[in-house]
Amino acid sequence: MAVSLLSFLLFSFFNLQVVNGIEIYSMKIDSKVTSRFAHNIITSRAVNRGNVHKEVVFDVELPKTAFITNFSMTIDGVTYPGTIKEKEVAKKQYEKAVSKGQTAGLVKASGRKTEKFTVSVNIEAASKVTFELTYEELLKRQFGKYEMFIKVKPKQLVKDFEIEVNIFEPQGITALEAEGTFITNDLQNIIKKTFSEKKGHISFKPTLDQQRTCANCSQSLLDGDFTVKYDVKRTTPDNLQIVNGYFVHFFAPTNLPNLPKNVIFIIDISGSMSGREIEQTREALLKILDDIKGDDFFNFILFGSEVHTWKETLIKATPENLDEARKFVRGIDTEGLTNLHGGIMRGIDMLNAAHEGNLVPKRSASIIIMLTDGQPNVGISNPQDIQTHVKKAIEGKYPLYNLGFGYGVDYNFLEKMALENKGLARRIYPDSDASLQLQGFYDEVSNPMLTDVELNYPENEISDLTKNSFKHFYDGSEIVVAGRFIDSNQNSLTVDVRGEGVSIDFFDLKETAKAFQEQQYIFGEYIERLWAYLTIEQLLEERIAATGEEKENLTAEALDLSLKYKFVTPLTSMVVTKPETYDNQDGIADKPIEGRDVFTVLLYLTPQSHPTLICMCWLGHPHLSLIQQV
Repeated sequence: MAVSLLSFLLFSFFNLQVVNGIEIYSMKIDSKVTSRFAHNIITSRAVNRGNVHKEVVFDVELPKTAFITNFSMTIDGVTYPGTIKEKEVAKKQYEKAVSKGQTAGLVKASGRKTEKFTVSVNIEAASKVTFELTYEELLKRQFGKYEMFIKVKPKQLVKDFEIEVNIFEPQGITALEAEGTFITNDLQNIIKKTFSEKKGHISFKPTLDQQRTCANCSQSLLDGDFTVKYDVKRTTPDNLQIVNGYFVHFFAPTNLPNLPKNVIFIIDISGSMSGREIEQTREALLKILDDIKGDDFFNFILFGSEVHTWKETLIKATPENLDEARKFVRGIDTEGLTNLHGGIMRGIDMLNAAHEGNLVPKRSASIIIMLTDGQPNVGISNPQDIQTHVKKAIEGKYPLYNLGFGYGVDYNFLEKMALENKGLARRIYPDSDASLQLQGFYDEVSNPMLTDVELNYPENEISDLTKNSFKHFYDGSEIVVAGRFIDSNQNSLTVDVRGEGVSIDFFDLKETAKAFQEQQYIFGEYIERLWAYLTIEQLLEERIAATGEEKENLTAEALDLSLKYKFVTPLTSMVVTKPETYDNQDGIADKPIEGRDVFTVLLYLTPQSHPTLICMCWLGHPHLSLIQQV
């Protein structure tokens, strides 16, 4: 039986800016991955070989789903530690620092799936600085793959450059590979790959000469993407692991037939979509029509000032109907304002009618995908009213996916409405590949295998369970549930997994897990941290759609866990402080909330002191570049 390919998703871009007299003599990323949970340490070392003080900048892009857990700088043997504090506490500490001197903030470009973390330091002549940043992330499965993607761009030759990845998978590793967009035939031989049973290792350590673009050149070849992929054994659809009173359950069946799907595409055709945006939308929809299967049902709803439909009901994807749909898509053009409420309610009503009239298969997965680039301004335009109407109309029957095209959308509104209806929101960036982004999202949800999936565990054995019910399971993805045992010595668990597919009503899975013995590949209480990571992530997501006392309780619980496990989240900040023997200098690093395009971390500067902390920032806006003086 063919084993589905897995790789893990870990975005990391490290980049030290070069200034005259500053030499970056060491850069290393050390990643330890245990059961999809990645613990990553990025270390960069630089020296000022000039005769006056110079500025050096540590710049790293991290996945938006990652949480920083530690940061420190060591300058000539003196360490500047980072601590996690509640955001308001950190803000007060920062404001106290501001009252003693000046501050500066720096905002630069950031990637689509990453957030940028920046620290600038003035270092004295002949001085050295070491940056060390630690972050953790649960690596999510898409299209049957986990992929490590590292953006490599040191901007100069580096004497000691290394990427090292150690993988431990209890299920066993069956394949391991690494490649890079900048890898030449000579560099390919430098990538070292080994794997055996449960362990895998990759290292990439080019010499100075191997980094050169030519024999006597000072330019570096290291400019591009470095990718690691691996495969694991899958003898059963699920895998259960227990360590020190906590468990994690991975569920990913691979041999089920796909369910037929019923898709409503609700497309904004208001005037602001004219030009390149509507061209890219048409291009993406034509590609999607090529991928729609013969047993699927679909329809298009267009909304500008008025609402237009392609057909009055959902239509089966016969070759003739697909040809007609292509002609319709090619003719889509823009007009008027943004009647978002009218468009989405027409789509929901149509899908409801299809189910009530048995026009679509009983065993099928229904999906609503809405694309908009603006804010509602025709008909009902109050976001809260729209959310209320949409939630009442859908009644939890199918997920709503909201795609926000560009930066004019109220992304918080789109995200909240999607989460209230068991879906998610995604920002589509208006670049040359926007049509590929749209098509890529559709590909993620185009192959449903199960609906109404529930993973049930004995209530008298488990407490603090993470999310365990899911509207759809898509081919190539993975469901992850974690929890804590009431009896910390328990090392077995019975799981009942239920979900509806083409020919099945439920699974009945029973498995016994034992605590790991391979301690050399386990970083601390990693399953406990994985449970905390998942719990915080889900609490923050639930908090978006909550109000009143419920929101306060979710916030308090997420904050408590963020502080306990030292995660930088939207509720906490990383405060970098000089040792007590030095003048106080404080900086705050925050994690942004999607939909808030920028935020800056400002640092207190003590005048006439060296070294001086200049800036630490998380950056969120992909096209904004400015320096702010306070």
